[in-house]
Amino acid sequence: MYLVVKFLVSAAIVVAISEVGRFSPRLGGLIASLPIVSILGMLWLYADTHDAQAVAVLSREIFWLVLPSLVLFLSLPALLARGFGFPAALSAAILIMLAAYGTALLLLTHFGIPGSGAP
Repeated sequence: MYLVVKFLVSAAIVVAISEVGRFSPRLGGLIASLPIVSILGMLWLYADTHDAQAVAVLSREIFWLVLPSLVLFLSLPALLARGFGFPAALSAAILIMLAAYGTALLLLTHFGIPGSGAP
């Protein structure tokens, strides 16, 4: 039952963002930009483990890995403005973002940033 609640709460957030975004892109963007998923992830992790240190490590990882995720939000509108169709622009933006993640993980590991144990 607990797993079902986690799925329903998470799905409700995604649906709320898309529904609000249809009427107000700014408000939808605001809701999407809130670290709701990160907070829920930390809450679920703590509820499952009662390990505050694990939550601290997760929080630190989220901080470092939010940075390359921003590449998606810069590259998608740039590609759309250059005439790419939405599916192609989104696919290319995702690939660019994945490259940014790979680069970030390499840099975190190279510079020995604590808690950045890349898989």
